[in-house]
Amino acid sequence: MVRRDYYLNKIIRNMWNGEVKVITGIRRCGKSVLLFELFYDYLLQSGVEEEQIIKIELDQRKNYKFRNPITLCEYIEGIVNADKARKYYLLVDEVQFTTKVRDPENGDIEVTIYDMLNELKAYKNLDVYVTGSNSKALSSDIATEFRGRATQIHVYPLSFGEFYSFAGGDEKKALDQYMLYGGMPRLLQMEDEKDKKDYLSHLYDELYMRDIAERNQIEREDVMNDLLDYLASQIGSLTNASNIANALTSMRHEKINSALISSYIRHISDAFLIKTARRYDIKGKSYFDYPNKYYYCDMGLRNARLNFRQYDPGHIMENIIYNELIRRGYSVDVGVVVDRKSGSKVQREIDFVVNDNDRKIYIQSAFQMVDSQKEDTEMKSLTLTGDFFKKVVIRMDIPHNYYDDNGIFHCNLIDFLLERIELF
Repeated sequence: MVRRDYYLNKIIRNMWNGEVKVITGIRRCGKSVLLFELFYDYLLQSGVEEEQIIKIELDQRKNYKFRNPITLCEYIEGIVNADKARKYYLLVDEVQFTTKVRDPENGDIEVTIYDMLNELKAYKNLDVYVTGSNSKALSSDIATEFRGRATQIHVYPLSFGEFYSFAGGDEKKALDQYMLYGGMPRLLQMEDEKDKKDYLSHLYDELYMRDIAERNQIEREDVMNDLLDYLASQIGSLTNASNIANALTSMRHEKINSALISSYIRHISDAFLIKTARRYDIKGKSYFDYPNKYYYCDMGLRNARLNFRQYDPGHIMENIIYNELIRRGYSVDVGVVVDRKSGSKVQREIDFVVNDNDRKIYIQSAFQMVDSQKEDTEMKSLTLTGDFFKKVVIRMDIPHNYYDDNGIFHCNLIDFLLERIELF
């Protein structure tokens, strides 16, 4: 088992903070293992008795009755009220399976899981932890539904560092495997290449697609499938809903509305399959409305979407860097700087503007810089920022890290992913 200390330590730091700990992430990324095995074992090793830990997994048939939030709340209240001097830990898995119900004892008002969790966290002898796989049902509502009294911990598929801690061996070969199959934890138990591909395809078709379609009552699953193919083939490329709608209109020979595409992109984002990186004008200090870039949460899922036919290491590397930066908790945008020296205003792109509170760095992703022309293209935008924030080029084609004559730091991808260098 991979010890996911980064997330486990986050949970531990927030124990008994008076808030509901909300652990979010795409299904099968390891949330349940984190909460029900790693955190559970930590509690036992810390002297907590099994009777003090209440575990409810809502995707199991024996717990279906607790999908009714009132039933769940009353069950927990019965336990914690029986011995108020004893501390209890409530672990609820896949909370998005709960339903909205009417409460006849209180004017037949509508009751949600948020209402019940807000009641339960008021108990001084109860610490509450829940997992969820859909932001529409959970994380995007944290600020309002939990009235500012929730702590969100978002879990991603395995980072390369987590993957390599289990796989070991030659780092370059491990990275090749990671770029192809990604970091879904179950893959670590598989050796056969076909089994890995079948598993990822099954996850996509039987789990994520079905979840998205059923939860959002998707009427045009064929259009959503084409959209997912398009986004998978265009990772790291600038686009918007109108451009995508036009592309699908041409491909399908029928008019596809951009509003429909926008709504489907929201649904896919809510399921944590993709994330949107907005464009930021570095000198103007403002965001562009469009176009944006879209990145997949996991490269294995992205490659499975395209039946492993479209393997473009440059874009895959860029996506992996983006995921790693987001996983570390940074705010990440796509940078835009205007080049006026050529006589006309030319917008040049910096792959990532990385913010950590009041600190900032610029990062370019460069799979290879095979000649001076390619190097000039990659470096040009970094030299145009006109400020003194750190500038980094992450590369696959250098054996060691160094600063060039312009003060730009050239970093090997594996060293970055294994956190051998400090960005800030």
